[in-house]
Amino acid sequence: MKSDAPGRKLFVGPRLRRLREQRGWNQSQLAARLGLSLSYVSQIETNQRPVTAGVLLKLAEVFGGDVAQFSEDQDKRLLADLDAALSDRTLAPEPPAAAQLARLVEQAPELAEAYVALYQRHQRLRDEHAQLIDRFYGEEGAGQPRAWAAPLPHEEVRDFFNRRNNYLDTLDRRAEALARELALRPAQRAAALREVLLQRCGVAVEALADPGDGGLLRHYDARRRRLQLPPHLSDAQQAFQMATQYALLTAADVLAGEIREAGFADDATCALARQGLAHYFAGAVLLPYADFLAAARESRYDVELLQQRFHVGFETVCHRLSTLQRQGARGVPFYFVRVDQAGNISKRQSAGTFHFARHGGACPLWNVHEAFAQPGRILTQVAEMPDGSRFFGIARTIERQGGGGFRAQRKHFAIGLGCDLAQAHELVYADGLALGGAAQAALIGPGCRVCPREHCVQRAFPPAGKPLVADSDRESLVSYRFSGA
Repeated sequence: MKSDAPGRKLFVGPRLRRLREQRGWNQSQLAARLGLSLSYVSQIETNQRPVTAGVLLKLAEVFGGDVAQFSEDQDKRLLADLDAALSDRTLAPEPPAAAQLARLVEQAPELAEAYVALYQRHQRLRDEHAQLIDRFYGEEGAGQPRAWAAPLPHEEVRDFFNRRNNYLDTLDRRAEALARELALRPAQRAAALREVLLQRCGVAVEALADPGDGGLLRHYDARRRRLQLPPHLSDAQQAFQMATQYALLTAADVLAGEIREAGFADDATCALARQGLAHYFAGAVLLPYADFLAAARESRYDVELLQQRFHVGFETVCHRLSTLQRQGARGVPFYFVRVDQAGNISKRQSAGTFHFARHGGACPLWNVHEAFAQPGRILTQVAEMPDGSRFFGIARTIERQGGGGFRAQRKHFAIGLGCDLAQAHELVYADGLALGGAAQAALIGPGCRVCPREHCVQRAFPPAGKPLVADSDRESLVSYRFSGA
């Protein structure tokens, strides 16, 4: 949803009724808290009347939190996850009709979220069991897998950021205020951050003599109050690491509050979340929200121009573009993904409704894979998901080097950035391309495990729960045929 778009009507009836009932209020009590008439509240709850921007702000004040909790995008993402889960024929012989799913998400989102969470844990347990069978065939495979397949720490942290639309208002505004206070300028950030660490935190920054084989980028010695950084880092990279440490030291209460609200249960997940939150702060220091959004709009989201203006890398710009979801000042709702050459997704987040694969590899027809064949070049693609939703995306490779010379370790990734096709005209990359209903689109999917496409020649394995149809008298480019195809 683009809540800032003129003329767009927002209906929040079921969500509002649910929040009211959770607090044990009747409509009269809610009306009194909002300063509205009882009939007005009744019309909102029955979706007979859309909410205005003013009422939306009142709702956020009364119920606490951001107005994003009333966003239709939250429901769209949940609907996509639920649809993917119910496409698994091992759990349901036939998926419910789309209208039924939409009503479930609208009227009982907690139930839908619980089902999706159970399905994801079921998938992890099934994957773990399959790995054990592969490793210990026969009697040797009688070992007991975990009884409770809890999310892995990195998965849980990713889901946390996605639930927040990749935007954390308190941290973002705090970072923006620091950048403004220090008058940070591209290519001249490190000196100011080095000084503020010393003056406010008593932490001196010094060169890290030996980053080691792992390519250490930051080492904080709490006892000596020393922050060590390798000398090969650029000004922006040094500033990022210093801003990360600054957040860990001065915004510990904010980070702890976010972690507490997320409900993370184990130390590993909390530690990973704390680092992710500090990195979010650091990125917002380097690319302050208002300045960066204005530059992004002015350049029509030209990533390379933004690189040059802010003296940061391609990935940094793309990542920040996917976080521009501040209430009243939203950018294009992008998805952002980082993929390695084996197809593993190491970063993924979406401010829109693009549905990523949670299990198995990403769709091989997605342009992030083709990017490795044309390193350094920006590729464009119109892609269509099985449900008919269309997206416009770009992809390009990046390389990271841990300092040193010829023998230094290097990391290669492809970065994908995209948005709903309806917003593609706002991007410079879509100029001159056919974007209408007749536009040719790559027919991609969320991953072979849940993709229902019957005639895909790139399919790696049949959808979960659909048995293979064996026919030795027929052979084609489609490797797997399954019941119903």
